[in-house]
Amino acid sequence: VNLSTILSTTMMLRNTLVLLALTFGSTSAFAPSSRAAFTPRTTTALNVAIDTSDIKNGMTIELDGEPYKVLNFSIMKQARGAAKTTIKFKNLMRGSTIENTYRSGEKFQTAMIEKNGAQFTYADENGNHYFMDMETFEEVAVGPKIMEDVEQWMCEGMEVNLVNFKGNVIEVVVPNTYTFEIVETEPSIKGNTAQGHTKPAVLNCGATITVPGYLETGEMIKVDTGKREYLSRANE
Repeated sequence: VNLSTILSTTMMLRNTLVLLALTFGSTSAFAPSSRAAFTPRTTTALNVAIDTSDIKNGMTIELDGEPYKVLNFSIMKQARGAAKTTIKFKNLMRGSTIENTYRSGEKFQTAMIEKNGAQFTYADENGNHYFMDMETFEEVAVGPKIMEDVEQWMCEGMEVNLVNFKGNVIEVVVPNTYTFEIVETEPSIKGNTAQGHTKPAVLNCGATITVPGYLETGEMIKVDTGKREYLSRANE
């Protein structure tokens, strides 16, 4: 192999790398500068064995072929014998809750669930809510029983996570923090500077939360949807 061949090969590799860099650089230039936070399509491992020491709030367990979400749990230590763990579950298909007590070390199986991002489009008169899958652009319908806990937060265009179990949507997860408009609240009283003064406010999604007394109808605010708490004005 002579020197000219080596130099020629090196230049070809260099040009290829430069071309790749320019290609990916130009692609990113067209990407959105920011996106609402939602989870790309992901799947949990199938039938992962865990025990009571692995239990965490929000975990999804499969019991008798159905998905159960851990709402909360407590561990009771005993003077003699192994500790016991009491777990409160919510059946994500039926909406019912149960509470069971287990001996320390008892085994469970995680549920195989799939999460994918979707955008809320509209709801019908029967309480069904319709979403557009962010990857396939297909329409997904979710019944009123599944929407019961989150219906009050739904705004047109909101991006959420749909949780699927064996091909069925079992849960809709809304963003932890979201910006809403105050559509109804008492007018603030001029000169009222009392610290801690609050009042109820109706948001454009339909939920009612408590806000500081100085806020007015029409203002945009950030809200913690899980805690139902006002966080700040949207521009702060």
